[in-house]
Amino acid sequence: MSTKEHRFAAVDLGASSGRVIVGEVAPERLTLHEAHRFPNRPTRVLGTLHWDILSLYQGVLNGLKAAARNTTHPLAGIGIDTWAVDYGLLAADGTLLANPVHYRDTRTNGAAEKVAETLSPQALYAATGIQHLPFNTIYQLISARGTPALTAAHRLLLIPDLISYWLTGEPGTELTNASTTQLIDPLTRDWATPVAQALGIDLSLFPPLRHPGDPAGTLRPEVLAETGLATPVPVTAVGSHDTASAVVGVPATTPDFAYIATGTWSLAGLELDAPVLTEASRAANFTNELGVDGTVRYLRNIMGLWMLQECVRAWETRGTTAAQATDTDTDLTALLQAAARATPLRSVVDAGDPAFIAPHHMPDRIADACRRTGQPVPRTPAETTRCVLDSLALAHRRAIDDAARLSGRTVRTVHIVGGGVHNALLCQLTADACGLPVIAGPAEAAALGNVLVQARAAGVITGGLSELRALLHSTQPLRQYEPTGDHSAWDRAAARLGDAQVTRAATGLGDEEEPCA
Repeated sequence: MSTKEHRFAAVDLGASSGRVIVGEVAPERLTLHEAHRFPNRPTRVLGTLHWDILSLYQGVLNGLKAAARNTTHPLAGIGIDTWAVDYGLLAADGTLLANPVHYRDTRTNGAAEKVAETLSPQALYAATGIQHLPFNTIYQLISARGTPALTAAHRLLLIPDLISYWLTGEPGTELTNASTTQLIDPLTRDWATPVAQALGIDLSLFPPLRHPGDPAGTLRPEVLAETGLATPVPVTAVGSHDTASAVVGVPATTPDFAYIATGTWSLAGLELDAPVLTEASRAANFTNELGVDGTVRYLRNIMGLWMLQECVRAWETRGTTAAQATDTDTDLTALLQAAARATPLRSVVDAGDPAFIAPHHMPDRIADACRRTGQPVPRTPAETTRCVLDSLALAHRRAIDDAARLSGRTVRTVHIVGGGVHNALLCQLTADACGLPVIAGPAEAAALGNVLVQARAAGVITGGLSELRALLHSTQPLRQYEPTGDHSAWDRAAARLGDAQVTRAATGLGDEEEPCA
């Protein structure tokens, strides 16, 4: 193990922005700084919503160039993590056949019903352990069947693998992200060949599986020339699903923890040694995504701060700003301060309702949900914001309680990581709803997990997840929230929503929320 400090670049692409973050790692030191941030703006063309993948790739190159420019020390490696389920199709010569389709596109409407004609939801879950999400890769491939791009495709690369291929020229399929396709057997940690054969999905489109820590090639000469990086610079497979890296970045000191990776989405659950493939788990709409070091991310996807982001966008479009609600600044801080003063638990909605997946008109959809359940309709942006945050905290509680019950685990601490750690109101409400202490931080958990896996593969640090997390705990700023208030008020709020959530999950219309952002 080296005592020298080494620098690793984490390419971390999210649903709304991408960034290249440089981590400096030594056995007892771990620091991050952002080299470059760039927007991720999907584009609708001829009715289909696409990712602008070439713009994202240019952002990655610009970020690596900034990383090279800002230091005299060479990069020891690069790792890539992104959202899940989406992919690019390549011709035999490696040419991208079309811009990848966004998971929020409507092309998968009805695909689950087509799959169910061949494989029942029960059989599919028993084979893959992945919850029903209408945009899982398996449904995207069914929807794309017969299209010119898929017919001509020689290779299919998930988004982080596509970026890695362009950087190195070496194709591969990283396992933690591959598990979200609903085409991986969580017991064997290999392809679920019977599922693919039954549905007519050609697994030969996928290059060989890689595991976190495996080498993924070195930068191509033209990439070195464009970025100004010294040769050679290795690329290492990390937990390329951003949530897999974020869970590595949870600074837990004991095994009895739950995690919530927050941002556009909230992913709430437990880290297990083996999947839970019971019918009760399927009915509760839990997923068994594969994690680093042979772990399983047993979690439920929750709508997350997407709901609030869409509300803010709608108010700005309409000219209804936070200032009109608060008589003060128009920024998010003012809105959250006003929400903190609003009546708690006045109205709550089911953050797993498919009505909240699509963009646009979010305040109206929240108001409609309140009317349907006989609750007061939020009248101001502050009241709507409080409704969203109370509802997310309630969904966090439900997910953690259900995960503990279904897995037989005990939870004593909840860790919140990701962008949501900056939302102190959401963190406190989650502690209140769960009746458990919440430890918030780090915000850059995905980048930290990415860097730690690279550093371990390079021999800079050693140990398993507990050792990696001990380094996080000793070097990263954390804040603890203790539960306050009347816990029974949360029970009453949950009762208002009735059993609609469980009913949707059991009928395959469940918590259609997604990892990936």
